[in-house]
Amino acid sequence: MARQLDEQIVGRYPVGQRLRVLDVGMGQGTQALRLARLGHQVTGLERDATMIAAAREALCGEPEGIRERMRIIEGDGRDTGVHFLPGSFDVVLCHGVLMYVEEPDALLAGLARMLAPGGLLSLLVRNADALAMRPGLSGDWAGALGGFDTVSYRNRLGLDVRADRLATLTDALAGIGAPLQAWYGVRVFTDTAPDGSRLPEDPRERESLLSAEERAGRTDPYRQVAALLHLCGVRG
Repeated sequence: MARQLDEQIVGRYPVGQRLRVLDVGMGQGTQALRLARLGHQVTGLERDATMIAAAREALCGEPEGIRERMRIIEGDGRDTGVHFLPGSFDVVLCHGVLMYVEEPDALLAGLARMLAPGGLLSLLVRNADALAMRPGLSGDWAGALGGFDTVSYRNRLGLDVRADRLATLTDALAGIGAPLQAWYGVRVFTDTAPDGSRLPEDPRERESLLSAEERAGRTDPYRQVAALLHLCGVRG
């Protein structure tokens, strides 16, 4: 997914431009730190104290220049208007958050308001049109049948959460003034890998795996059955 995001950034902004990035629900700060290392000014917004502590610990291990480019704020993604002025960011990330929000429209509208004109909104969501794939590939036929005609599922943490349909989010992005510009599938071939699985140690095998996933994530019909969808909208 990092390659996809970088592709969208490079295609929209001059090389070397320092962007203002907001990462909503940053988790442990992996993506935020990566972008700070690339020279961008990054703000991470997170409400979970454990995640914030992990992100701060990771940030402490970085050189001073990177530490100065990243700030961490405790808060909820639905309250961006409390923390920031409209149009404050060039890029807004919201990855792995929407599945925990029962009614995401207000959150999405708030994220769009944070974008400067021409700004990029990057969403990573669970694909509601492929909820039957994981149980079906695992031989759980009752679970596969239950995955059709629903947007609800139980994730690997045992939480009952919500998925999103591409068509629904396309309409939502158009409605908030950040119409969809590109979309990708994520975890097409690797979704059934056990939790904690690592990439192959052999560099050639690792690159082959990543290349296969990347190719599938851009190609129909494979991307349509990906576990996750990566959507990129641009504010007009």
